[in-house]
Amino acid sequence: MLEITIISGKGGTGKTSLTGALAHLARGHVLCDLDVDAPDLHLLLDPDYERDEDFYSGHRAVIAEDRCTGCGDCLARCRFEAIRDEGGRLVVDPIACEGCGVCVHFCPAEAIDFPEEHCGRWYVSSTRFGPMVHAQLFPGQENSGRLVSLLRQEARELAEARGLETIISDGAPGIGCPVISSLSGTSLAVIVTEPTPSGRHDMERVADLAEHFRIPQVVVVNKRDINPDQSRSIEAWCAERRIEVAGRLPYDPDFTRAMVERKVITEFQARGTADEVRAVWARIQEIAGLLKAA
Repeated sequence: MLEITIISGKGGTGKTSLTGALAHLARGHVLCDLDVDAPDLHLLLDPDYERDEDFYSGHRAVIAEDRCTGCGDCLARCRFEAIRDEGGRLVVDPIACEGCGVCVHFCPAEAIDFPEEHCGRWYVSSTRFGPMVHAQLFPGQENSGRLVSLLRQEARELAEARGLETIISDGAPGIGCPVISSLSGTSLAVIVTEPTPSGRHDMERVADLAEHFRIPQVVVVNKRDINPDQSRSIEAWCAERRIEVAGRLPYDPDFTRAMVERKVITEFQARGTADEVRAVWARIQEIAGLLKAA
């Protein structure tokens, strides 16, 4: 099974717009939105939910007032200062609590509960481009890497159940935990960058990350014409690192116009930039086919 993951070192490079267009062009695939902290692929694809599940991960301490003796042992032990005394009543600040469990373990009255944290929800949906697995963490929640791993596993199982051979994933921006979870074991990383100093810098970081995990990678330069010198510099760096540039897309306001209509560029346009996106997908398929054959 092929897993193609579209990533970027920073937000705003056009990663999700490209993912949506590739989903439109592909056949026999499952979509997966792995940007669980700020997902937006569903805004383009308007999914119909078929299944939704709660996501639980980690724990938070909760003091049970009816069992608490007010001894203050937990207050003294909490290194995160998440427990405070409010007029003789001990309470846990859920934002400051790191879920380490020290207070639970040492409480002499066993007055501290340690429930699993409800962090968000994940979904299996149908879209006009095929089935999609996606999720939404609640604001401020952690463990996005674990949720990404869960989504990837569900996407694999869904693909196997439906006899589909390819998973196209919209990864998270950056190089943090959710990106590492998105990349590990994937077949091909497609790095979308833009010709700006921050775009190049963050592309280099995420390319180093993919290389560390020995993930084959290609680069797509989006908005190539906003800074031709920087575009040439990115291509020179890729040539030096022996990373193929699979496409060079122009700045095109139709990307935004399509987004406003909840469409992807290859739906919105008949020719023009849409043809260049088709060429990118054709090259990605060629590379993925060579990887599969190997």
